[in-house]
Amino acid sequence: MSFDRLIEKIIKTQNPTVVGLDPKLDYVPEYVKKKAFKKYGKTLKGASKAILEFNKGIIDEICDIVPAIKPQAAYYEMYGYEGVKTLSKTISYAQKKGMFVITDAKRNDIGATMEAYATAHLGSVMVDDEEITPFGTDALTVNGYLGTDGIEPLLKLCRENDKGIFVLVKTSNKSSGELQDLKIGDKTVYETMGDMCEKWGATAPGKLGYSSVGAVVGATYPEQLAEMRAKLPNTFFLVPGYGAQGGGAEGVSKAFDANGLGAVVNSSRAVMCAYKKEECEETEYARAARRECIRMKEDILSYLPKISL
Repeated sequence: MSFDRLIEKIIKTQNPTVVGLDPKLDYVPEYVKKKAFKKYGKTLKGASKAILEFNKGIIDEICDIVPAIKPQAAYYEMYGYEGVKTLSKTISYAQKKGMFVITDAKRNDIGATMEAYATAHLGSVMVDDEEITPFGTDALTVNGYLGTDGIEPLLKLCRENDKGIFVLVKTSNKSSGELQDLKIGDKTVYETMGDMCEKWGATAPGKLGYSSVGAVVGATYPEQLAEMRAKLPNTFFLVPGYGAQGGGAEGVSKAFDANGLGAVVNSSRAVMCAYKKEECEETEYARAARRECIRMKEDILSYLPKISL
């Protein structure tokens, strides 16, 4: 299954992290923007082309040391159809470099609409008698709060196409507890959603102990992270909130199992803007991103056992 492939890449790189490519135009070095604007103008196309070059530069520098990227769809959709083209090209480029790609889109609906979302991101579509893959990402973040009706169409494609999903369970934002910490009987809402992930995942098991149904559990709540790791033995975690949002390496270590597996930790802005923090030359932005990835890896690994099966 999909997360078997991610786990194998994590073991190979000895790096349980994912880089979030959530690029605002302000993050892109001036020389990259000027080049794109000169050719395409200060247009949505110019902005999208600049972002694509920025993404490719980072991917080229980190593909041998980081197993995955996680582009957030909203940062591409804000530039219209040109931005969506850049999202598609970013996914394809990273995969050609051997990286696992998680599209962070938090999609959810029911019936035919959910089938359409699932097909767009995880499946293929028929154009007359031709079968074409639209985005072809490896995994997709989803919102499970419409219940099984919103998840079942995804599970079918996970099984058929070797794909994965990450369901929102305990998110990293400050107000998450307004809903997620409420009780349903003697269980919190997030615990109930975690139980559902285990149930859904039982229909799409992997060979390495984790199903194709993962959970988003934030680094900013380490106690809940530890709680969920203990209660969801077959659910792989995507852990946002490390770094800029306040989550630390010791806290995120609670997401992992005894073999140093079971989770992948995301960092976005700290990697993309590493060159600004270092105050190095703009042309060094990709190398600075690589250095930040190495720093993050070493930070997290200092709290984990050697990663192995």
